[in-house]
Amino acid sequence: MDKIIEATDSTIHLLPHAQYTSPLGPVTPASVSPDPLEQFRIWLRDAVAAGVPEPEAMSLSTVSLDPSPLPSARMVLLKTVDTRGFVFYTNYTSRKSHELEKTPAAALVFYWQPVNRSVRVVGMVEKVSEEEATEYYHSRPRESQLGAWASPQSTVVAEDDVRNRLLDVSQRFEGRDVDKPAFWGGWRVIPQEVEFWSGRPSRLHDRVRYLLNTDNTWVVDRLAP
Repeated sequence: MDKIIEATDSTIHLLPHAQYTSPLGPVTPASVSPDPLEQFRIWLRDAVAAGVPEPEAMSLSTVSLDPSPLPSARMVLLKTVDTRGFVFYTNYTSRKSHELEKTPAAALVFYWQPVNRSVRVVGMVEKVSEEEATEYYHSRPRESQLGAWASPQSTVVAEDDVRNRLLDVSQRFEGRDVDKPAFWGGWRVIPQEVEFWSGRPSRLHDRVRYLLNTDNTWVVDRLAP
């Protein structure tokens, strides 16, 4: 790895990062949509058009308050963005779902390195409707539907447990549609703050932040890099 300039068994030092310059140009409060969800859809389309790998990948951060406050982050995939917010799907018995049940707030980060852009989202969460979850579940490949049944997500398992469970559920649903498990569904992050970041030279990056007012209007500001 040419970024490593010095390494020992316990330490790695990295070269200074190259200068950022987004090929898609600067972003300013005057150049963005008044609606952050519309602005996100514009940027997502730009990322797709630019060939960014997995532009739907996002870091999801939650927090556990018991026994003491601790954050937790993992990568998940965005499945829907609309006028209500950002939707992903998961097992409702997973760690992230347990934490969202107890503390219904989350943060998302998208990073699109090829275009030097990033989006940060903070907001409250809600479960999507059963109808929405069922419709999406049945649009997934059959193997993924079976996998939802087979995996007791975030629990400790023996080496062959998940494989054996997959064999069992494959036999149970052989020759018929795979029912959506009651323990599987979606979460929607309803934004209260959205920041759009665009890389610029000399670390003087563009940062445009939307904050939701109490009257449900958005205030758009530039933040110092």
